[in-house]
Amino acid sequence: MALIKSISGIRGTIGGKAGEALTPLDVVKFTAAFGTWVLQTTQNNTVVVGRDARISGDMVNKLVCATLQGLGINVVDLGLSTTPTVEMAVPAKKAGGGIILTASHNPKQWNALKLLNDKGEFISDTEGKLLLQLAEDEAFDFAPVNKLGKYSQSESALRRHIKAILDLKLVDVAAIKARDFRIVVDAVNSTGGIAVPMLLEALGVTQIEKLYCEPDGNFPHNPEPLPENLHEISKMIERGRYDLGIVVDPDVDRLALVCEDGSMFGEEYTLVAVADYVLQHTKGNTVSNLSSTRALRDITEKAGGQYTAAAVGEVNVVNLMKEQQAVIGGEGNGGIIYPELHYGRDALVGIALFLTYLAKSGLTTSRLRGTYPNYYISKNKIELTPDIDVDAVLVRVQKKYAKQPINTIDGVKIEFDKEWVHLRKSNTEPIIRIYAESDAIVTADHLANKIIADIKEIINS
Repeated sequence: MALIKSISGIRGTIGGKAGEALTPLDVVKFTAAFGTWVLQTTQNNTVVVGRDARISGDMVNKLVCATLQGLGINVVDLGLSTTPTVEMAVPAKKAGGGIILTASHNPKQWNALKLLNDKGEFISDTEGKLLLQLAEDEAFDFAPVNKLGKYSQSESALRRHIKAILDLKLVDVAAIKARDFRIVVDAVNSTGGIAVPMLLEALGVTQIEKLYCEPDGNFPHNPEPLPENLHEISKMIERGRYDLGIVVDPDVDRLALVCEDGSMFGEEYTLVAVADYVLQHTKGNTVSNLSSTRALRDITEKAGGQYTAAAVGEVNVVNLMKEQQAVIGGEGNGGIIYPELHYGRDALVGIALFLTYLAKSGLTTSRLRGTYPNYYISKNKIELTPDIDVDAVLVRVQKKYAKQPINTIDGVKIEFDKEWVHLRKSNTEPIIRIYAESDAIVTADHLANKIIADIKEIINS
């Protein structure tokens, strides 16, 4: 059993003892802390709640909504929804914040409370620390009976979300409809099974094959949209005559694509392709995190824009996008942030922009993928004993490669011409994560292993 409290929310496995897993007591405690924070900082007594289709979702939702009402907060319950839909609904409802009940790509035994401010964006580091302290101190003041919050449901949020996407200048419904795409959707039996087909139909796609689109929370495979988890949709497309495969995670903020030949477009390249299309029509800058592919930098500079890397984490990417006035950004895990719509990772807007680009290009999905430079990322980790000073190890690595361009805003990132290595320590365990990128997987692996050897040498010395 596991319970992880962080600045971005609380997540854990269902069942077990309070304080050791995500039990009803933990849900109520952390919800009360969030509700108290909303009341104290915004003087707004409305909170929007939405959830993915996890088996535990209904139970957790009832606990969350009742706790907020107990604080005197009015609850707008979107029911089965997506993370980006809740993000857009918070400002639309003029709410003081939002809670998304989802453990994202974690397996079905997990659930979580993701927390949004009144802009519909993830809370900051400072706000998260305040929340944790409120929860620790149990500094809650519940409302008397005649001042309990009201409960209401809203079933229009997803339709409004899709309409806003269709209204974007760079989304061309006529072009998509004219291509008459045949598309397979794998929504891992969560809310993407509702949202993605609804969006595709609104975009004029009539040939939709649904694979795992029943929102019952029984994930048929590991819900993280990585190639090793997508064998079934790959084989299905390879055998049939389809133009594209669309895969989303349980809360629909990550997007992975499968080419018409069953090959993977690559989750790193979802953002690259969408950014390429946006940059062709909107001059500007881009942002992704330090562990994302260099390909985004390549296409940005080719278009005359400036690329900047942020620390890992959506809130960090969003803050830097605002600072750099980026026209497109996101994370290399298939997370697309398009400020013209809202500042949050959104697989639905990614689908609409990608399909528009694919339709207008006249290319197959695989041929479009072939227009981008090939980079490969090697992902590794090295486990250390608890007594090792991880920060000191990273400083030693930094000194060893002092002659190379180095970024230290989030761990240590070392650049070698068009190759790079990024080292980050885990916040919860004695582990250093080591990502390396090159134009060949063998070279990326070699680069990562070289840094791993350096770390072991530093520890032994």
